[in-house]
Amino acid sequence: MLLLGCIKEVSDYELAISLPNGLSGFVPVTQISNAYSKLLTTQVAQGELLEELNSLPDMFSPGTLVRCIVTSVEKREDGSHSVKLSIDPQKVNKGLNSAALVAGMLLSGSVLSVEDHGYLIDIGVTGTHAFLPHQKAKNYIKAVKKGPDLKIGQNLNCVIVEVKNEGRVVSLSIDRSEVAASIATERQNWALSNLLPGLVVKARVQKVVPLGMKVKFLSYFTGIVDFMHMDPEKSMSYSPDQVVKACVLSVHPTSRAVRLTLRTPFLHAGGAPRQLPAQRMGAVLEEATVKAFYKQFGAVFELDDGTLAFARLKHLSKTRKSFKPGAFKEGSKHKCRIIDYSLMDEMCIVSLKHQIIEAQFLQYQDIHTGDVVQGKVLSIKPIGMQVKVADGIRGLVPSLHLSDVILKQPEKKYNIGDEVKCRVLECNPGGKKLILTLKKSLVQSKLPVLSNYEDAKPGLITHGFVVCAREFGCIVKFYNDVKGLVPKNELGSEPISCPDKVFYEGQVLKVMVLKCEPQQERLLLSFRLSSKPGPEDKWKCTPKEKQEVKYQIGEIVDVKILKKKDNGLEVSILEDEDSVVAWIPTLHLSDFVGASKLLWHCLQEGDVLPRVMYLSDKGEHIILSRKFAVISAVQEEQVVRSFSEIQPGMLLTGYVRNVMPFGVFVEFPFGVTGLAPKVSMSDKFVTDTKDHFVVGQTVIAKVMSIDEEKQRVLLNLKVSECSSGDSAAESFALLNQYFKELKEIRNLLKRGEPSICELVPGKRVHLVVQDVREDGSALLSGSSVTGLTVTATRYHLGDKNIAPGERRKAFVLHVDALTSEVHVSLREELLKQRPKRVSMHSVFEFVSFCLS
Repeated sequence: MLLLGCIKEVSDYELAISLPNGLSGFVPVTQISNAYSKLLTTQVAQGELLEELNSLPDMFSPGTLVRCIVTSVEKREDGSHSVKLSIDPQKVNKGLNSAALVAGMLLSGSVLSVEDHGYLIDIGVTGTHAFLPHQKAKNYIKAVKKGPDLKIGQNLNCVIVEVKNEGRVVSLSIDRSEVAASIATERQNWALSNLLPGLVVKARVQKVVPLGMKVKFLSYFTGIVDFMHMDPEKSMSYSPDQVVKACVLSVHPTSRAVRLTLRTPFLHAGGAPRQLPAQRMGAVLEEATVKAFYKQFGAVFELDDGTLAFARLKHLSKTRKSFKPGAFKEGSKHKCRIIDYSLMDEMCIVSLKHQIIEAQFLQYQDIHTGDVVQGKVLSIKPIGMQVKVADGIRGLVPSLHLSDVILKQPEKKYNIGDEVKCRVLECNPGGKKLILTLKKSLVQSKLPVLSNYEDAKPGLITHGFVVCAREFGCIVKFYNDVKGLVPKNELGSEPISCPDKVFYEGQVLKVMVLKCEPQQERLLLSFRLSSKPGPEDKWKCTPKEKQEVKYQIGEIVDVKILKKKDNGLEVSILEDEDSVVAWIPTLHLSDFVGASKLLWHCLQEGDVLPRVMYLSDKGEHIILSRKFAVISAVQEEQVVRSFSEIQPGMLLTGYVRNVMPFGVFVEFPFGVTGLAPKVSMSDKFVTDTKDHFVVGQTVIAKVMSIDEEKQRVLLNLKVSECSSGDSAAESFALLNQYFKELKEIRNLLKRGEPSICELVPGKRVHLVVQDVREDGSALLSGSSVTGLTVTATRYHLGDKNIAPGERRKAFVLHVDALTSEVHVSLREELLKQRPKRVSMHSVFEFVSFCLS
């Protein structure tokens, strides 16, 4: 059966469709079009996001009319029916063939591909190629505001402009004025086998009856207009032989029944039905006047604002036995509640049932984060408990939230049908997602509900629950997925060395907000509810006003190391009268991750570091950086200072802030961040993101796209995309910087470990065998390697047997300054080789190879 429907809701996986006569159905994501389904299949097979695959919310908007075909009708457990639909043109237009196509015809199409001069459109007609020129699409694209181009799978209302080669090639238009002006005529040779919903026709009234009227159109078609689809302003004035404008609503293939509407918004193809104001949904009306009663269907009411509403028979009384038809005489008044709105009928759906009128919640939109609700247990599964809050409203209590403590066997505490008191953690009406908690500490909490970052003011005390306890501290979550970090030094009044031994997942605790950056969704918290700083924290409390006034991002300063900590250096800025204290994270000591760790290892308290750049003022202190590439980018103005300056195609130097399974987050100077999805991370196939990037790594990223509304930036880290015009010169500059830093490290090592500085790969040394291990490897020593651990694997011992005490000549393979380990080889073929001098020409060839 073919129907004209109106999109009511759009989610990532389906379209909710309003159908005529108060019915509804849904279009799964797999029933959009053949081209869209192929993209979905490809994305699933590759496990990567496809740029050309857009989400349903990016292509469809509520209020849009679409032609649908019913693919299945299933009966639910509660007795209602689920209507599954498709808007795929190959199914909707299956009655059409090339020979039937005529200029002026209106039909559904779907974008198949984007070409240089327009779009190839799938109109579902075998053997016909349909083309939509850019000129005929630009006004529509501008009006719908869904981006600069049409997207693959986008559903369109198309008018045939020209037919060539006996219908094998057609030219289309989606210009709104042309679509609105189209009227189906006899010349277009429509047949019952290919008649489409949405066609606007001129019809002649044949007979008027109390429930509607019978009309004739396109010479020999007959159709029915029911009472809900007669123009309310003219419902009493229709007469036989009167010519009216009508729109086809549905076509039944077997019964050959055609239904039409005379309602004004449908009489121009491509129009949109009137919407119900949001505040009216759920409204309780004390007096609704009966306009008409139909004993087989229900009653039509006039509401307080003059609009009409319909109540089905089952909503006129509590039960069928208690129903009294005599109570619904014309003019009688009744109390009711608006429970829905039929877009296709432009009519409110009301209920007179007492339990519905008094219900606290009618739809997901009525529920707010932090609300305490009563529910009934429907099922208990490993993922959690499903709870019925009201008719049509169901929520999930995740297993973590079934109790204040983790329940291993929740079925022993809860039974199906139990009444439970919950609190709403998250409610997404669009996705009909409701997450609840049964933790008494949260349900009974009188503290403020923290449901967005804007409300997280410093000093706010509220309840949260631990989702992660690691060596760095605890991640605490609140409502609406708001989360923050409690650093290790804020876990308690006494030092806590192992947070994971003290705190557990799901634990409810009081926390205090220390600092919040809403735009970056960063939240700093404390379990210490008194805000007095301890002795170790005093260095962090330098007056920020002075620091922010004194230093600008990009300013170069010299610093002195005050203290070495596990993840960085606490330093003081020299030549500063206030002795401002700042912080250099270990990973900001160099552009090279390995060099950063070596520098941290070699540097000592009291050392002076020249030319360090002021990077930002995050958390509680100033952040500095020694990254040469980042400093150069700032000094050469190859940076963006705010989101508004970002443009697609820009090459920006930044550093990896986080590595996630789905991609890499990159941060740039001045605080702008972006995401490089997994598919855009490398020229090679990426299985595990952690195999390609590490936190702190300096990168050059290309801006692919920006979302101004959500303040999001998509990046590309592929070397093939991120090379500038003079990539060889850039590579030599980085290589030169790397050698400079190695020389600096070598000089620093000479202070404390002079022996390790003399050892370089390729050097020959005389050693004594100390021990031969069970795995065949050997431990060696010698005067040139005092204080170092020297090993040779079984392979690198060669073919000769060795014994402790023997003196041997060895070839240095690798020196690890961090662990003071040296790896050597005793193999004759290595010891006999003569050292080679590396020419600049070979270095250039190596760099060129790396860049290719």
